[in-house]
Amino acid sequence: MPVIYNFLIYTASLFIKLTPFFSKKMQLFVNGRKQTLAVLKQNIAPTDKTIWFHAASLGEYEQGIPVIETVKTEYPTHKIVVSFFSPSGYEIKKNNTLADATVYLPLDTKSNVKAFLKAVHPDFVVFVKYEFWPNYLNQLRKQQIPTYLISGIFRPEQIFLNGTVVFTAKLYRLFDIFLFRMKRPKNFYKALVLQM
Repeated sequence: MPVIYNFLIYTASLFIKLTPFFSKKMQLFVNGRKQTLAVLKQNIAPTDKTIWFHAASLGEYEQGIPVIETVKTEYPTHKIVVSFFSPSGYEIKKNNTLADATVYLPLDTKSNVKAFLKAVHPDFVVFVKYEFWPNYLNQLRKQQIPTYLISGIFRPEQIFLNGTVVFTAKLYRLFDIFLFRMKRPKNFYKALVLQM
């Protein structure tokens, strides 16, 4: 499954470069990601301590705000990095005052992941609700960076749980703390236990 996933994500990254010609939203999606490392370099020094929050879009970000506010209070010397996957979140919140740097999350290719994590070098990471990017999660585990999922909601019909339970169970194990609510499919816990 990882080999297939990496092939698909790499192929998608090539295809996506063509999409700005057909969609304004995709133009934002592609062009915004070209600026990510530059924004990080401008706002995050190699010596800074950082905490990274990732939200797919605006709704997930809004759910994460109380946690971000609390973390800023508890870790006043750390800089906060917020990333978005979707233009609908980033374009509305790119000038938010909670984060020291707000960026698009680069696509989940191995080279993108290494470059992004080198620029951010977080002490810990918080994913909000849904985002499961295998290369990010594996590299965070490899670098021994604590990784948390908050506000997770899972339903049997979701792609995460539909036909790929064993693969998904391996991803869940990469989180250090996993706060979620779930309507579970019959075979989910069995698959999860088998992978532990």
